[in-house]
Amino acid sequence: MRHVGIFEAKTHLSQLLDAVEAGEEIVVTRRGKPIAHIVPAPDDRREKAKEAVARIRALRKGLTLDGVTVKELIEDGRT
Repeated sequence: MRHVGIFEAKTHLSQLLDAVEAGEEIVVTRRGKPIAHIVPAPDDRREKAKEAVARIRALRKGLTLDGVTVKELIEDGRT
């Protein structure tokens, strides 16, 4: 974890954000004492994918075709 002073953070913010985007964590200090952490933002894509899978599974539970369930269709396709 890299430590930078306020002046350096202000002067080189763009480069620091590039480093954070690459996964680095940076501590901003004032007179040698930590006052802020700059960390990568959470990846929302993974959370959205989990939500989509949950919605598909919930939808699938009640789905039938003339009384035949999706599970039965899958099993028939395997034989």
